[in-house]
Amino acid sequence: MTEQNRIAPRTCPVCAGELSLTRLSCDACHTELSGHFPSCEFCSLSMEDRDLLRVFLSSRGNMKELERHLGVSYPTARSRFDAVLTRLGLEAPAPANPARVELMEQVARGEMSVDDALSQLG
Repeated sequence: MTEQNRIAPRTCPVCAGELSLTRLSCDACHTELSGHFPSCEFCSLSMEDRDLLRVFLSSRGNMKELERHLGVSYPTARSRFDAVLTRLGLEAPAPANPARVELMEQVARGEMSVDDALSQLG
């Protein structure tokens, strides 16, 4: 794992309390600052999660663009985005009915017609 792929832990491995940032250093001049600094809530996300957020933000919240970038169906892209929101401690919308999501996935893959899916939904 390269240095830039490492993710700083957010919780203490001993007591599970929240870790705080207390030292910053400059690689160029070796200056060090000590104190109590707020941690970055995004820094503990995986590189994949950060990439997802980058694409979502650069497309100004266009979920279809996120879908294209990930190469997945809309429900899958939405599910991944909601999972990132949850990891950030933000409230994601209530999850859709899994059976309903599966029907939408089948329609998206061309395995089922829209009419068949609608008839199954009732």
